[in-house]
This record gives sequence, C-alpha cells and structure tokens, in this order.
Amino acid sequence: MSAAGRKVLIIDDEEDIRKLLKTVLDKEGIPQVITAGSVAEGMQQFREQQPDLVLLDIMLPDGEGYEVCRQIRSISRVPILFLSARNEEVDKLLGLMIGGDDYITKPFSPREVAYRVKAQLRRSEYLQPEAEQDFILEAGPFVFNEQKAELVKNGRIIELKPKELGMMKYFMQNINRVISKERLYDVVWGEDFIGMDNTVMVHIRRLREKIEEQPSQPEYLITIKGLGYKLMIGD
Repeated sequence: MSAAGRKVLIIDDEEDIRKLLKTVLDKEGIPQVITAGSVAEGMQQFREQQPDLVLLDIMLPDGEGYEVCRQIRSISRVPILFLSARNEEVDKLLGLMIGGDDYITKPFSPREVAYRVKAQLRRSEYLQPEAEQDFILEAGPFVFNEQKAELVKNGRIIELKPKELGMMKYFMQNINRVISKERLYDVVWGEDFIGMDNTVMVHIRRLREKIEEQPSQPEYLITIKGLGYKLMIGD
C-alpha cells in the first residue's frame, strides 16, 4: 500500500501545529490525516478511524501522551511518534520504553517529521505480511481483531473500552490459563499493582457485563478463588 493510502492521526493541543503537519503530510503524498486536540478526542478518533500511524504530543489538556501511548499499545501495534518540547534524555527514554517508535523534539522541521512518518509507514508495511495473522485471535464464540481494536462474539460486535480490550486480548492469548490480578494489571495498565485490587475487580465486572449472557453466573470469564481469573473455552 502506498503512503497515499495510509491514514495518520495527529494528537496535539496546538491547532497551528496540527494544521501545519496536515498540510506538509498532504504535500508529501499522505492526504488522509485526522487530528485531535486532547486525550479523549484522540482515543475516540483512534478507535473510529483506525489510523496506520499516530503523531502524539506529550502535554495535552486532559492528560499526557504517555497514557495515550499505553492505551493504544494495549490494543494495537501501529507506529507511534512522540512530538514534544521536552528534550531531556529521560523523557525520550520513557517515550520509547512504553511503546513509542520515535521521539521528535519541538521546534522541529515539518518536512523532517513527514519523512520520519513515511519511513515508519514503510517499515510497518514491510512487517505487515509476516505479522498479519497475529492480528486475529479466535477462541470459542470470540474473535478479537487487534488491528481494528474490535471484539466480536457470535458475529456481533461488542463495544469495549481500551482497558477492557487489553484485558480480553490478554485472556485470549492465554486461553484456560489462570491469570493473577497482579499479572493482569501489570500487562494491561503497565504499572505496579500495589493497592489496585479493586480496580481490576471493577474492570472484570464491567467486562463480564458485556461478554456474558449472565454476568453474575459467568460462562467464560471465571474467577479462580485466591488465584485470579481465566477465560474458559471448552471443557
């Protein structure tokens, strides 16, 4: 697929930067550019538009780009390029450690950003054929499409929030295996578990309400007392 057929999402609270990058990307042969100015709008656009790459500012009015990166990484492997006025080494390392593919400091050359975007799109295209089959997970009545950030049960799309998608993905990667609360929190939230027992329980309950016919008597997402949870498929 050519760059012209790829879709880029820009999440930055500065409208002038969004407009500038959109113009430059269009001139460089990437006309499909979506923009957002906040964490909430950015995640909504990501879920709805399913972009091939994300340009992500760190300082946003309702949170940090780091959290957006964590949420995206829980459901997708699309390239993420950070844009930030923070130029300390620790900031760059953190951005790359949590799943960013590149880190560009402000002020930047718009054309350089465009070339880096095109380079990442080429790289992801090279990797696509080998990894394509990994985007789909199937278990019992469930089909999880990582690329589309979508869960389907018996042919019906189930609307899940980012953390719920991350949990379901991990359960489907570990069918019939017991997953502790600590491990689940570490994988999905990417943080230390300390004091987060209730957070996991609340999200498990919400996930059951969406995937189970009778959430109070779950058929699939089972509690293993004292150990954790498992997605039970088959006998």
